[in-house]
Amino acid sequence: MTSAQPALAGPLDPVQLAVIANRFDAIVREMTNTLLRAGRSAVLTTGRDFSCAIVTGDNRLLASAEGLPVHIFGSHLQTQAMCDLHPDLAEGDAFLHNDPYLGNTHHADHTILVPVYVQGEHLFTAAAKAHQADTGNSLPTTYMPLARDLYEEGALCFPCVRVQRDFRDVADIVRMCQRRIRVPDQWYGDYLAMVGAARIGERRLIELVTKYGTDTIRAFIESWLDYSERRMAGALRKLPSVTLVGEGLHDPYPNLPKGIPVKVVVTVDGTQGRVDVDLRDNLDAVPAGLNLSEACATNSVVTGIFNVIDADVPHNAGAFRRITVRLRENCVVGIAKHPACCSVATTNVADRLVNAIQSAFASVGDGIGLAEGGLAMGAGASVVSGTDWRRDGAPYVNQLMLSNNGGPASPAGDGWVTYTRPVAAGLLYRDSVEVDEQKYPILFRERSLVRDSGGAGRYRGAPAGRITYGSRRDPMTVVYQVDGCENAPKGVRGGLAGATARIARIDLTGAETTLPSVGSVELRPGEWVVGVDNGGGGYGRPVERDPEGVLADVLEGWVSREQAEATYGVVFAGGPAGTGLTVDREATAARRRALAGGGR
Repeated sequence: MTSAQPALAGPLDPVQLAVIANRFDAIVREMTNTLLRAGRSAVLTTGRDFSCAIVTGDNRLLASAEGLPVHIFGSHLQTQAMCDLHPDLAEGDAFLHNDPYLGNTHHADHTILVPVYVQGEHLFTAAAKAHQADTGNSLPTTYMPLARDLYEEGALCFPCVRVQRDFRDVADIVRMCQRRIRVPDQWYGDYLAMVGAARIGERRLIELVTKYGTDTIRAFIESWLDYSERRMAGALRKLPSVTLVGEGLHDPYPNLPKGIPVKVVVTVDGTQGRVDVDLRDNLDAVPAGLNLSEACATNSVVTGIFNVIDADVPHNAGAFRRITVRLRENCVVGIAKHPACCSVATTNVADRLVNAIQSAFASVGDGIGLAEGGLAMGAGASVVSGTDWRRDGAPYVNQLMLSNNGGPASPAGDGWVTYTRPVAAGLLYRDSVEVDEQKYPILFRERSLVRDSGGAGRYRGAPAGRITYGSRRDPMTVVYQVDGCENAPKGVRGGLAGATARIARIDLTGAETTLPSVGSVELRPGEWVVGVDNGGGGYGRPVERDPEGVLADVLEGWVSREQAEATYGVVFAGGPAGTGLTVDREATAARRRALAGGGR
């Protein structure tokens, strides 16, 4: 292969740097589009619970475009394992990696890694990670919060195994998956989509190097990562040198009656532009599926930090040079050791960790940090399974992506309604109800937002969502694990907490019974599951909110007139909402003075 352009000496000029950086992002987006359109399960094709990334041959994250933070901030750990375990890497290889003890997130995230060779040299690895609808667990779900260890979890574990050689499948590995996974055709379709995405990345990367030449691309990598480090350092220098302590508390679970406290110590060196995050002062690994893998502990920290700094800082290994994450082995928020169970590592405790970091920054001063975001992994994110009479009784299994979870309020705006949860930072899609009903024998009765559920504040947390669904004809199993039923997302700087979560069952008589926060339920036709997510926390005191903004909230149905007066101190004149309602300025000023005098 001949380079199309001569080698460049020294760093690239800014224009060429920007052009090539955008080209790498475009390659990742093409990989993403391939997986989105070619996937088989609804968790991928409508929920978009997958991510693509490009890692350098020496295992530095280079480009991730719109990858989910929980997926891509640990990609380099997986490619490092690939290089360590396979000294015979070769062109045409592909590896299946879902081992949380070797750099992956949790077993449900299957990752295809394709080493990209140019002129016989391993220059990049194309990575496509996708959450599976089923991964061989002992129960029909990809989340096993009550599993005491890997063996009770039951998932198929692939510690970075070669699944293609010379561009052809290693049939033994494919057969293992097809034998253990409940809907093998669905899995195989998703597998092909992942391989296709990674191979598209491989092809486009070779074309890119052919166009610019190996030396130019090498210069780009170093220049881009150095530039990213400078941007990260500049963002951190805007903060004062300070040590912060963030804390959170996961709800009690069976065998964990006190819940799981989360503590994080953040030390910012504003002079040097560095941040140190220490997670070592936490519980040892627990006998449940809530332990964080090294990847999830790391990416949760990085997510929390990126949430509170300049949004334009590139998300790559250059920026990561300015972040030190201190972990310890056998810690619930550290480095899980085999066989500790990490089945739920990508949510729950990880969400608590993201919230603890971003809310801790709010104590630095007004205009910094975020409130806590909704974190309920509730009914709208359950795994449903059963048989489909429309397809001759064929089995089905799928994770729903229909929760919204209220986003956290920021110093500059209200929370994002379709936030989903902290580890995804708003990048997960919400399922299409119509697509889910076409693919699976499920019927949705309600999907709505809940008034007065967003944490009140100068800026309001987004409201919680409510969802109700059941089976069309035959029994359907729903497996779920909810957090935030007792410990709701907190507000900051005087902002109030969002609403707590809830999950319930409506039986054939119409009676509604609250379900435990973790478990499974088998629905008969005519029965329903109803779930309410968390609302996001508020930022700043509610009485500081612009009265016209409160009026708009009432007219839109986000906030009731009662809460507007009792919490925000806004009094209205005129009729019911929508019929000449206006802010009574004089009465509002008096009401707010009264609230302030009462210590609120």
